[in-house]
Amino acid sequence: MNTYDAIVVGSGISGGWAAKELTEKGLKTLLLERGRDVKHVVDYPTANLDPWELPNRNMLSQEDIQTYPIQKTVYHFGQDDKHFFVKDSEHPYDQSKPFWWIQGNQVGGKSLLWSRHTFRWSDLDFEANLREGVGIDWPIRYKDIAPWYDYVERFIGVSGKNEGLPQLPDGQFIPPFEMNCLERHLKERIEQEFKERNLIHSRMAVLTQPHNGRGKCMSRNLCHRGCPYGAYFSSNSSTLPAAYKTGNLTLRPFSIVQSIIWDKEKHKATGVRVIDAETMQTFEYFAPIIFLNASALATTKIMLQSTSETFPTGFANSSGVLGHYLMDHYSGPGAAAGYDILKDQYYFGQRSTSVYIPRFQNLNKQDRKFTRGYAYEVYVTRADWTRGYNNAGAGAAWKDSLSEPGDWQAAMYAFGECLPEYKNQVRLDESRKDKWGFPLLSIEMEYGQNELAMREEMISDAKDMLATANPLWVVDISDNSVPGMTIHEMGTARMGNDPKTSVLNKFNQCHDAPNVFITDGACMVSTACQNPSLTYMALTARACDHAVTQLKKGEIR
Repeated sequence: MNTYDAIVVGSGISGGWAAKELTEKGLKTLLLERGRDVKHVVDYPTANLDPWELPNRNMLSQEDIQTYPIQKTVYHFGQDDKHFFVKDSEHPYDQSKPFWWIQGNQVGGKSLLWSRHTFRWSDLDFEANLREGVGIDWPIRYKDIAPWYDYVERFIGVSGKNEGLPQLPDGQFIPPFEMNCLERHLKERIEQEFKERNLIHSRMAVLTQPHNGRGKCMSRNLCHRGCPYGAYFSSNSSTLPAAYKTGNLTLRPFSIVQSIIWDKEKHKATGVRVIDAETMQTFEYFAPIIFLNASALATTKIMLQSTSETFPTGFANSSGVLGHYLMDHYSGPGAAAGYDILKDQYYFGQRSTSVYIPRFQNLNKQDRKFTRGYAYEVYVTRADWTRGYNNAGAGAAWKDSLSEPGDWQAAMYAFGECLPEYKNQVRLDESRKDKWGFPLLSIEMEYGQNELAMREEMISDAKDMLATANPLWVVDISDNSVPGMTIHEMGTARMGNDPKTSVLNKFNQCHDAPNVFITDGACMVSTACQNPSLTYMALTARACDHAVTQLKKGEIR
């Protein structure tokens, strides 16, 4: 069978949602994944291993360092989860300027590896481009997507708390994890000292109670290995089981989409060409609706490869903006501190969630030397015996010193908004090919002056807030932010009202091919400073509803 009602390319966070929504609406749907199948629980080989059961005490070998030069930069990359990342040696790309392209090519994609922060955007974000004359205006506003945020949150289960902050809209939450004692102390001190700043529970797709057939988090903090309880949201544990339940889903792993098939006579996309990653055979599949959800850069690469007489510079690229306006959050700077207080208190387990300080800059007027702003992920722990991995020492006294928790520590990491710029782009390098014969993707991106202008204040604001609780020490976190390292790549096939300046309309349809939808990071017009995954999911559910409505009306055939 090679004809379906819908084709979805990619099975990660947005692709899993597309598969769920389309199958539940009755469409026979083909889900194409370029990597291997990963079945929930069955294919999490390290999920229950003890530290001593992992090779090299979970540290990388010299061979790993050579094989995964880009992927190894992810903070949790190790022997316990390297099987969920691509081997860079087998998936090359060209860095015209430094860019870390983190890839997880398997069923579930990077939904197996994400940090699970799920924040809504507000009209502070959706209206920013119009307000400041930057890039183009978003074709939607918060009221358009709010019902879909509700819909997604109710299904995936988001632990959090409504705070009444206009810059970070409230949502449909299950109870949050309890803050530990130092988090509560910092919250009290920061909010007392800085009236416009709030330390809140992070809104995270991690379950504090059973939900939709999935189990609650056991506070192991081993999420990156794959959760056998299904306690965090992934395609594998949540949306794909829902899609399979309908009987309408066909999954085809090891399927690399070469291009979109364009019928010049019908003036529409009719399907996709696929190369089997293992056999190198070529197949064609057809459907009246196509969703591209391969991830921002992979989706745009497919479109750039899909040239024809109608689209000589890439599929649906009459605007000429396909591949341009690449963005990633500017992250990394901040501060850390140690505290010699609350020594009689600890906490249960290793909670996998953080606390959060929402954006507090430039909310009502521009009060900083830069525009837009940043938020902080905040991690508060008490050092345990594992600090002995890195501390010198020997003998009984040293061992005894590690049998008790150490001092309290807190770290604040800033995540800043990145402005869209035409020069930040991807294109095809036809002179170099991968092992499947496709041209390599060439990526060129650098942060602009506005992002760089945030750096000093990201550090100083964090130090000021940490100082409110009288720390023993405070240090800068001054890591350089390399584009791609935040793994929030956005743009390159942006939405907009004008077909002359955008690729997609307000329902994520290609202006030039209305039966082709893009709802992964490629569609984004700006980045806000919040994590984008919840917005991808909401846009996907909204676009699927619109696609099926149009199909039933005969407006898509």
